Amino acid sequence: MASIRRTLSPPYHDRHYPNGETQVPVPAPSHKPFAASAKPSSASPGVGACRFLAFVLLGKQPRRSWRRSLYRCLLFFLFGFLFGMTPFGHVNELQAPDFSLDIKPPNVNVNVDSRLENAIHRPVRRDEFLHKSLNPEVGAGVGANSGGSSDLAPRKQLIVVTPTYSRAAQAYFLNRLGQVLRLVPPPLLWIVVETNVVSAETADILRKSGVMYRHLVCAKNSMDIKDRGVHQRNTALEHIEHHKLDGIVYFADDDNIYSLELFHSLRHIRHFGTWPVAMLAQSKNKAILEGPVCNGSQVIGWHTNEKSKRLRRFHVDMSGFAINSTILWDPKRWRRRTPHPIRQLDTVKEGFQETTFIEQVVEDESQMEGIPFGCPRIINWHLHLEARKFIYPKGWLFDKNLEADLMVM
Repeated sequence: MASIRRTLSPPYHDRHYPNGETQVPVPAPSHKPFAASAKPSSASPGVGACRFLAFVLLGKQPRRSWRRSLYRCLLFFLFGFLFGMTPFGHVNELQAPDFSLDIKPPNVNVNVDSRLENAIHRPVRRDEFLHKSLNPEVGAGVGANSGGSSDLAPRKQLIVVTPTYSRAAQAYFLNRLGQVLRLVPPPLLWIVVETNVVSAETADILRKSGVMYRHLVCAKNSMDIKDRGVHQRNTALEHIEHHKLDGIVYFADDDNIYSLELFHSLRHIRHFGTWPVAMLAQSKNKAILEGPVCNGSQVIGWHTNEKSKRLRRFHVDMSGFAINSTILWDPKRWRRRTPHPIRQLDTVKEGFQETTFIEQVVEDESQMEGIPFGCPRIINWHLHLEARKFIYPKGWLFDKNLEADLMVM
């Protein structure tokens, strides 16, 4: 088979065509894949995007390397941002957390809420309020039923001061008072003051009482019973003032008899509270009532005996009043006239320590509060039942063991 080879003739630019036509110049193909054009055509926007991606990814035109790096960084940053914002979890997990500062109330018993609502909408008389406050079975909440024992308000701390000394019935008195204080709802602090040294027997009783206590020592030694009690109480007052203990201070001698209603009533004292005390005369043949005569919570008079009614300003027994402890260490709050510390005086006669101490706290009966409301009943007794000639065993132990008449089989 014969092959025919056609040779390419050189272009003839000067060639004339018989019809008078001229040759249309055909541009030579460019070897540059991305030749710069005047303006990209608006009819094909995809072509420009493809050229941009090819320029960025393939790395053409090395003369403009800084622009290429910049475009790459922007492109990869855009890809990373979109990738990070893409949701991959469950819809519930993507909900925004609750950063609100609203305090959600805890779960409260429905019975307590109903009692509180009833207390708000139902008026309570004063005598009913005091009855429910003083009854431990009812509780201190207003409007609480007889089965409730939760308090709607915090209780005041009771600071019970007890001076004691070594004698025959000391263990009996301290144990009896400790058992009473153990039944009082907390907070309660029992301050027991001894003279000279802390005895191991007293410390053992306090540890076994189950009551929060502080065991103090009075450095002043006095053989007189009157002066000894005064110094011991002043030691407790100095301790309360130094540590700024907040509560209701009550002087409770270990040989007196107290009811639980007394300690529940103490928590209602704001400034100075007082109440009548039943006392047994020194001759032990008649009873004496000493304390305030109350009209509600207002003190309008005094119960007293014939010997002291003209001499004493306030006819109150040592166990017949209580004060707010802030009076001792915060004189500006109560507008005290003098900043001198409030203490009991050992320079006055026996029986006048109470009235001289009270005169430092209040000015007259208008600043006193009678408790319970109306002072209708006796809530503690001072009986003077101490056996003075009873032999006190040393260390509360007998030297010889008791001999048994009958052997236990």
